[in-house]
Formats: sequence, structure tokens, C-alpha cells
Amino acid sequence: MFQLKLTFELENPFLPKETDRLMVSYMKAAVSESQEFYESLYDKKKSILKGFCFSYSLPQAMFRDDKIYLAQNSFALYFSDENLAETIRFLKAFQKMQGKKYPMNGNSMTLVKIQMLTLQKIKDSRIIIRMQSPLLVRKHNSTDNSDVYYTWEQEAFSQVLKENVELFLQRRGIALSTEGFSVRVIKGKKVVVPVFGRNTDANLGFYELTGSPELLNVLYLAGLGVRRSEGHGKWELIG
Repeated sequence: MFQLKLTFELENPFLPKETDRLMVSYMKAAVSESQEFYESLYDKKKSILKGFCFSYSLPQAMFRDDKIYLAQNSFALYFSDENLAETIRFLKAFQKMQGKKYPMNGNSMTLVKIQMLTLQKIKDSRIIIRMQSPLLVRKHNSTDNSDVYYTWEQEAFSQVLKENVELFLQRRGIALSTEGFSVRVIKGKKVVVPVFGRNTDANLGFYELTGSPELLNVLYLAGLGVRRSEGHGKWELIG
């Protein structure tokens, strides 16, 4: 098991506040050389629920107005995918982007380094995790196409998160049971994050996950909750 660490250099030490838009755009550009791969991920008629997630390491980030100011002209992105073959395809796509300046509004970023970092395989059925990117827990109402996002202090939080996991497994065609899966809040923190222009309730902090090691390892690579492929739901193993 491994994840990718992508190191970017910035022309100027800031990122747009809605970094999710930027990175989704970058991911699309990276895979666009293969029409089949691009469509499998981003064509709504062909794509399935995505199996990857990512988080950022932003040095001494300061959020002001519509920008995120950094202490240096670089930042890192950590990327993982539950499907090994898909991970390799992303790796090759990122390698083709390496050294190329990618423009953004009033700035640019260049991928300068790619590393493969080994992840410890989970062998226990009960683990402690820390969210590295905001966790979005969503209940979708198909009747009126509305969404409700839950935070850790709400009673339905754990159940809705389990439903999100079940939908993910179903849509990805992963034959794993969620029997015994649960989440317990150790130290939750509510945050409000911009999700494609809309301020949305999300969660950071520490949580206890219970479930089969096979399921936990899939979630370790794919992330938790919804909108994982837009920079949400990635976590690290604490114990």
C-alpha cells in the first residue's frame, strides 16, 4: 500500500481559497491525454464513484479574502486510490505533468517532485484516525435533489457516514460488508469549507473507526464520506 506525494512550486506564495476547483481542474488536465481514462473518471454517463482522495500540506497557511497565503513558494499534495491499477495510471499522468507550468488566476504552479510513500497496512479491527482533509457526511434526498451535511455533534452523523460508505462500496463494485462498521468521535471539530462556491459544514479531528481490516484498508486509500475526489475525506492512521 502506498500514496503519492506531489510537491509543487508556486510562482507566488498563494493559492486560491477554492483550491478544490483548482485541483479538480489539474486532475482533469493530467488524465486528459487518455480519452478513455478521462471519461471513466469525469464523463457522467460513463464514470463511477471515484476511488481516490487527496489532502494538502500548506506551510503556515493564512486564509484572507479569496486567497490562501503560504510561508513559502511551495506546497505538497498527498494522493491515494483504492485501486492499484488506477493509482499507476495517475502516477504516469502526473509524471507527464512534471516540470510543466500550470496557470491559475494571477499565479502558476509547477509539479517538481513525485514520491511514492509506503502506508502501513491495517491489521486491527479498531483504529484511531485523524482527518487530514475535511470530512463531508451527506444525506441526499433524491425526491427534491437536496443535500443535508452532518457534523460530528449531530446524532445521525455516524449512521449517515456508514450509508456513505455503503454507497461507495456499491458504486465501486467492492464486495465488502459494512457489518460491524462504526465511527466514534474522540475529538471532533466543525469547520465550514467552500465546496464549489457553496459554504458547507464539514469535520476535522480525531475518530475511532471499527470494521474489518479489509474494509478499513480500502477506506484508508479511498477516504471517508463524500466528495473525496475533490480534496475531502483523507485521513491518517494514528493508532
